[in-house]
Amino acid sequence: MDYKSFSRAELEDMLAQEQKKFKKLVKAGRSVDMTRGRPSKAQLEIAMPMLAGAGAYDYAAEDVDARNYGALAGTKACRALFAEIFGVKPDEVITADGSSLDLMYTLVHFAVQFGVLGGTPWGKLKKVKFICPAPGYDRHFAVTQQFGIEMITVRMNEDGPDMDVIETLVREDDSIKGIWCVPKYSNPTGITFSDSVVERMATMKTAASDFRIFWDNAYIVHSLYDTDDQLKNIFDVARKAGTIDRIYSFASTSKITFAGSGVSAIAASEANIKDILRLMFYKCICPNKVNQVMHTNFLVNLAGVKRVMAQHAELLRPKFELFDKMFTEAFEGDEFVKWSKPRGGYFISVDVRKCAKRTVELAAKAGVKFTEAGATFPYKLDDMDSNIRIAPSVPTLEEMEFAIEVLISAIKQARIERILVKA
Repeated sequence: MDYKSFSRAELEDMLAQEQKKFKKLVKAGRSVDMTRGRPSKAQLEIAMPMLAGAGAYDYAAEDVDARNYGALAGTKACRALFAEIFGVKPDEVITADGSSLDLMYTLVHFAVQFGVLGGTPWGKLKKVKFICPAPGYDRHFAVTQQFGIEMITVRMNEDGPDMDVIETLVREDDSIKGIWCVPKYSNPTGITFSDSVVERMATMKTAASDFRIFWDNAYIVHSLYDTDDQLKNIFDVARKAGTIDRIYSFASTSKITFAGSGVSAIAASEANIKDILRLMFYKCICPNKVNQVMHTNFLVNLAGVKRVMAQHAELLRPKFELFDKMFTEAFEGDEFVKWSKPRGGYFISVDVRKCAKRTVELAAKAGVKFTEAGATFPYKLDDMDSNIRIAPSVPTLEEMEFAIEVLISAIKQARIERILVKA
C-alpha cells in the first residue's frame, strides 16, 4: 500500500484503527519469545533415543577408551562423521564439546595471542580488521568486538556477500585478517552462497598471508525441504587454488540433537589442524568422548543425520510457511516491506526501512520479543534502521500466528507514524 498517497487526515484515521486493533492484541496478555534460534521442545525430543541407548554403546571400541583421558582431536568415529558432513578427510577434522561458537572464539583468541601458523600474533599488530557481511550473525560480531578487532561492514547480496568490494579490500589492506561467513541458509537472510561467491572467496588475492575465512557452516544439513540448496565445497576449490590453509569451517550438532549438549567440529587443512591441536594441548586434556560415542551411535553417518533432520524439518517448515502466507496476505506487492523465503536454516529476515526499531518496540508491548533491531549489523549500526531477524523455531503454530499478527500491526503503525512525522 502506498501510504504517501493518502491525506494526513486519512493517515491519522488509519493509524487510529490500527492502534485500536493492536490494543486487543496487547490485552491478550500473551508472551512469545522469538529472539534466538533455539530448537523447540518437540525438536529436542527427536534425539531422546540417543540417551535411551547410551548404556549399550561400546565406549572402548577405539584405541583410547572414550571414558578416559586422551584423543584430543576427538574420537575417530566422530571425526569421520563430521568429515563426511564437511566433505573433507577425517585428519582434517577436530571434534570438540558444546557449540561451534566456542571453537570460533578459541581460534580468534589463538590468532590474537599466538599468531597463525607461526605468523605474528594479531595482538602485536597496530590494527586488525575483519570483514563482516551484513545483515549477519550478531554473535560473530560480538566475538570480534570483544578482541578489539575493527569490523568492516560489507553488504549481503542475494547470492552472498558483495565480492567486488571484498576482493578490493583484502587485496589492498594487509591488516584485514579474516571474514565471517554463514554460507548456507545464512543467518538471518537464509540465502546460500552461489558457486561464484564460493570460488571467488577461496581464490581471491589477499595482502595478508595469514588471512582466514571463518566459514560457519551451522546450517549445512538444515534444509526445510526434500530438495536441499547445494553449496559448493570450498575445500575442493581451495585445494586446487593452493589456498587450503585459508579455510576454517565450523559445524555442530546443536540443532541436530541437543543445543548446548552436542558436539562441535572444525574442518581445516592438516597444517592448521596440527597447529590448533598444538595450542589446544595447553587448554584441555580431551573433549567429552562419551558424548561423541553417543552421537556417532545415534547418527551413524550423513544419511542418518539427514533422516534426523527430516524430522526437524517437519516441525519447522509449517512455521516458515505460515509466516510467508500471512505476510503475503498483508504486504504482497508492497515494496516497503520485504522478507526472505528461506528453504532452510532457522531465521527469516524482514526489512522495513527506517522503521525496524519502532516495530520491535511496539511488538514488545504486545508480549512478542524479537532480536534487538540493529543486532544483525556490526556495532549494531543498521544505517537504514531496516532489518529485523525472526526466529520462528520455538513458538507453537498458534503462538506464531499471534506473533505475526502483532508484527504486521506493528509494521503498519511504525510506517504510518514515520510518514506523519515527515509530513
